[in-house]
Amino acid sequence: MRKILIIGAGKSSSYLIKYLQDKSQSENLHITIGDVNIENAKKLVGKNSSVNIIHLDVFNAESRSKAIKDADIVVSMLPARFHIEAAKDCITYKKNMVTASYVSKEMEALDDDAKTNNLIFMNEIGVDPGIDHMSAMQVIDRIRDNGGKMLLFESFTGGLIAPESDDNLWHYKFTWNPRNVVVAGQGGAAKFLQEKQFKYIPYGRLFRRTEFLDIDGYGRFEAYANRDSLKYQHVYGLDHVRTLYRGTMRRVGFSRAWNVFVQLGMTDDSYTIDDSINMSYRDFVNAFLPYSPTDSVELKFRHALKIDQDDIVWDKFLELDLFSADKMVELDKATPAQILQKILMDSWTLDPNDKDMIVMYHKFGYELDGEKRQIDSTMVVVGEDQTYTAMSKTVGLPVAMATLDILNGKIKTPGVQIPISKEVYSPILKELKTYGVEFIEKKVPYLGYNPLNL
Repeated sequence: MRKILIIGAGKSSSYLIKYLQDKSQSENLHITIGDVNIENAKKLVGKNSSVNIIHLDVFNAESRSKAIKDADIVVSMLPARFHIEAAKDCITYKKNMVTASYVSKEMEALDDDAKTNNLIFMNEIGVDPGIDHMSAMQVIDRIRDNGGKMLLFESFTGGLIAPESDDNLWHYKFTWNPRNVVVAGQGGAAKFLQEKQFKYIPYGRLFRRTEFLDIDGYGRFEAYANRDSLKYQHVYGLDHVRTLYRGTMRRVGFSRAWNVFVQLGMTDDSYTIDDSINMSYRDFVNAFLPYSPTDSVELKFRHALKIDQDDIVWDKFLELDLFSADKMVELDKATPAQILQKILMDSWTLDPNDKDMIVMYHKFGYELDGEKRQIDSTMVVVGEDQTYTAMSKTVGLPVAMATLDILNGKIKTPGVQIPISKEVYSPILKELKTYGVEFIEKKVPYLGYNPLNL
């Protein structure tokens, strides 16, 4: 039997495990799932003789290396910073490896060793990164193969709440790591390219510079710029493109309200707040406002942010119980970002019957036969329940498919890589369609950002 080791059985693993279980008999697979907490794995697996569940601590070198040595291929679903421990063992024992995470500098440094040992280390094969790479390169390659010249590429992705579960004024709930949402956009100015001009948006203005996007059947969305839109410019072969922009999607109105937290300093994760453990939510908000012997916290908040009392933005903050004197922070020496996360989790944690949604939108501007053209491509995936979420589907299925394609010799090119070659993306995108993960393409007029060509 061909042995697959999956390290980590968290929220994104449900579809990965189900896919490989379903294929275990026809593909002669034996699956081992290793995790420090085996209870979640047991729930996902049920009674299946083709799956073995083991306790595995990635920092225990002996048990980690033994499990990897016994496998034919390793799938790491660990947090990104922990992949490297498994990756080094994969080099030692000559095992292929698959992850959904961004390629770290430490992982990139293993490229020569992977190639020397004819090993495939496939990374960024989830949804974003992952499906975004594959779907983008499929269209870009098609345009080039037909003789077209790329002028514009924009790509947007959002992990959101499904319309049927959208029941708050923010039109948002946490469908993934809450911390990543709270600190999004920090660490430097967002940079991108518009009409061959480099553009920069500092963090303090990021959430007030948004684009609007419409998706048939799902309405209007907004998007704010990712921190580095130029990261994949050379990788995608877009060195001479006029416009390159990548962003994160939210429902319209989210960014304007979120900007209030940014302006007050509540998303800051660089220092701790004294006596935070004894603070109420109201105390926390007041800590960022001027002292007044007479004005209430609400009045100071509205005045500082210039929010009228009949503004829908004000209702969004009331909905969060932001000014409650009864709800306590209960976190010792916490950063503002940690406290804000706790407050938001009260309102934005998914209910048992809630469904999540992944939305992706690509714009491809190009010139062909002297004519400027554009293709807009959209994908929407809605989750089934709290186990089989849209996030786990769009992360887990590409990981599983890549794993099987490597085992079956469909993916042959060695080295540390991401899924941008036809060898990788063609069969995976084709198979994803059978699971309802599919892009709808629409030809639209090309406008770029300078329709008058001034």
